[in-house]
Parts: sequence; C-alpha cells; structure tokens
Amino acid sequence: MNDEELMAGIRETFEVLDPVPPAVLAAARASIAWRAPSARLAELAQDQDGQPAGVRGGRTRTLTFTCPAATVEIEVSPDGRYREVHGRLDPAAPALVEVRHRDLPPGGATARTDPAGMFWLPRVPSGLVSLILRLDDGTSIVTSWIRL
Repeated sequence: MNDEELMAGIRETFEVLDPVPPAVLAAARASIAWRAPSARLAELAQDQDGQPAGVRGGRTRTLTFTCPAATVEIEVSPDGRYREVHGRLDPAAPALVEVRHRDLPPGGATARTDPAGMFWLPRVPSGLVSLILRLDDGTSIVTSWIRL
C-alpha cells in the first residue's frame, strides 16, 4: 500500500463515519465565489457610533475603509433585523457595489454609485459583511469584514 492509497482509505472512512455537514460544504463553495484576488483591500481605518438616526430612533455607525488611492465611507443605520447602508467612494468613480454576506448569494444585494460616488444598500442582513466595489475600469476594491 502506498501513501495515496492510504490517504484514500482514510478519506473514505471519514466520509462514512464523520461526513462534513451540508451547511459547511455550502459555505465553503460560496466562499470561492466571494474571492476577488486582484482587488485592492480597503482596511477599516475608523469605526464610530453616531447620534440617533432620524425617525427610527436607532443609532448610526460610521465606518471608513482606506486603501491606496481610495476611501470607502459607509453609514449604517439599524432597520429591524436588517441594516441600511449609505456609502461614498472617494474619489468618485462609476462602480457596482455588492454586499458579501453568508446569507446572500453572489450579486444578492447590489447598488451602483452615482456621479458623486454615493450609493445606498437597503435591507443588508446583520452579521459579518464585506463590500466589493467593482469599478467600471475593471479594478475592484474590497473592504475588510465587519460585523453589522
């Protein structure tokens, strides 16, 4: 018996005795779709709670992500079990903004930036979230993961 045969036998044993749960497999497959290897990473530079937000009475949260040559600022307001996200890309550029979240399929929550670089994402699920901004020039910016 060689090493490959031994490893195949061990793999088969684990598949029978302790299979990977379907939810774990689904999350692993979804994570591959989240990859953006050539994207610039915008790291969280500032995170602050703000004043009560308008009529809903919740508190806003302002986050700033920075990467070389770009800044992404977002303001997050609670909306029940969801979050409402208003954001701005600086410098302004045409882009598709996509929310990455375990409960959303790729492309499940998107918005376009306006000429001033502003965007709005209603009904973003709470939990771990990252934004990917796909600029029309073919480049991408991805924010670090944060808990909303």
